[in-house]
Amino acid sequence: MEIIETKQDEILIFKLKGRLDSKTSPDFEKKIFDAIEDGATSMIVNFEELDYISSAGLRVILKATKNLKRSDGRFVLCSMKDYVKEVFEISGFDTFLPIVSTMDEALIQS
Repeated sequence: MEIIETKQDEILIFKLKGRLDSKTSPDFEKKIFDAIEDGATSMIVNFEELDYISSAGLRVILKATKNLKRSDGRFVLCSMKDYVKEVFEISGFDTFLPIVSTMDEALIQS
């Protein structure tokens, strides 16, 4: 999996390409938690080019969300393919995480 990290104003953006699974989630987790340690409080994860997410990937998203909420941070997910979004809906993550259709919407909500 490829993780492209950019910043717009004070918002950290992670664009994921490939598969977020048990093999790749530790790298993504490290990037997110390093950013939180460095003071990031607003993050967007762009799933536009993510082809697959496993429970290991969901766990990273959940841990990051909880960690950011403790510091009044914000975590927004965007641009999911239908089958990736379905994983979030089935797991119930869509009830506590903002999931929006486009990057522009994510920037507004961050």
